[in-house]
Amino acid sequence: MSSIINVVLPIFGLILAGYLCRRGGCLGEGASAELNRFVVWLALPALLFKVTATTTWAQIWQPGFIASVCGGCALVFGATVLLRVRQLRGLADASIDGLSAAYSNTGFVGIPLCVLVLGQAGLLPAIVGTLIVTCALFGVAIVLIELSLQREQNPLRALARVGRALATNPLLVAPVLGGAWGITDLPLAPSFEQFLSLLGTAATPCALVSLGAFLAQEQDGRHEGATGLALAKLMLQPLVTAFLAFRVFELPTLWANSALLLSALPTGTGPFMLASFYRREAARVSRVVLLTTLGSVLSLSLCIQWLGH
Repeated sequence: MSSIINVVLPIFGLILAGYLCRRGGCLGEGASAELNRFVVWLALPALLFKVTATTTWAQIWQPGFIASVCGGCALVFGATVLLRVRQLRGLADASIDGLSAAYSNTGFVGIPLCVLVLGQAGLLPAIVGTLIVTCALFGVAIVLIELSLQREQNPLRALARVGRALATNPLLVAPVLGGAWGITDLPLAPSFEQFLSLLGTAATPCALVSLGAFLAQEQDGRHEGATGLALAKLMLQPLVTAFLAFRVFELPTLWANSALLLSALPTGTGPFMLASFYRREAARVSRVVLLTTLGSVLSLSLCIQWLGH
C-alpha cells in the first residue's frame, strides 16, 4: 500500500499546487487554458515524438499483450460512447466520456509502478502500453470528436475538413513523424534529443497543475456520471484485460501482470486536455481524474496482492 501511495501522492501534490496557486492569485484566470495549450502543442507532442522515434518495432510488437490492453480499452471506450449517445449526448462529449473511462495514466503512474512492482523488465510493457493509450486510443477519440464537430452538409467538404483537422493536430502528427523517423534507424542528434526531453518532461506536471487550476474555478458543468465512469475504469477495464491476458492469450507472466496493472491505473489527464482544447464540458472529466486517482490506491493494491507481490 505504501508503494502505491508513494507513486500516487505526487499526482495529488501537483493538482493541489495548481489549485492553491489559482486560489491565491499566483495564477490568473487563463492559467488553466494556457497551460493546457502548452501541453497540447509543445510538451506532449515532444514526448510522443521521442518515444516513437527511439523505440524499435521489435520492442513494440507484442501481439497478445497489445490485443489484451486494446481489448480492455476498446470495450470500455466503445460501451461508454454508445451509452452516452443513446442518452442523447453529442458524439464529441460521448467520446470524451469514453476516453475518461478508458484512458490509463500510463506515463506518470504506469511506468514507475511497473518498474517498482515487476523490476526493470516491467519498463518495456509499460512503454508499449503508453503508446497504445496515447497514440491509438487518443487518436480514435480525436477522430470521433472532429467528425462530430464538422457540420458541413457537403460530405466531401466535411471529410476534407476532418482530414485537415487531423493532419494539423499535434497529438496525432507527432507520433506519426516519430514512427517514421524510427523506421530510418537514424539516431536523434544529442541536442535535439535533449530539447525533446526538456519539453516532454514538462507534459505531466503542467497538465496536472492545469487541472488543479481548473478545479479552483467555479465549475458550471455537470458532474453526473463521474462515479460510473470511475467504476468502469477501475473495475470493468481490469476485469476484461485480465481475462484476455490470463485466459484467452495466456501471456507470459511478465506481460500478463503488466497488462493487468496498466489497466487498473487511474484516468490520466489526456481526456481533460481534450475537453479543454475543444472547449467541451471539463467538470465531469476532472472529477473522474480525482475519483480514479484516489480509488486506484485500493484497486492497484488489490491487483498487486492478487499477483502475489
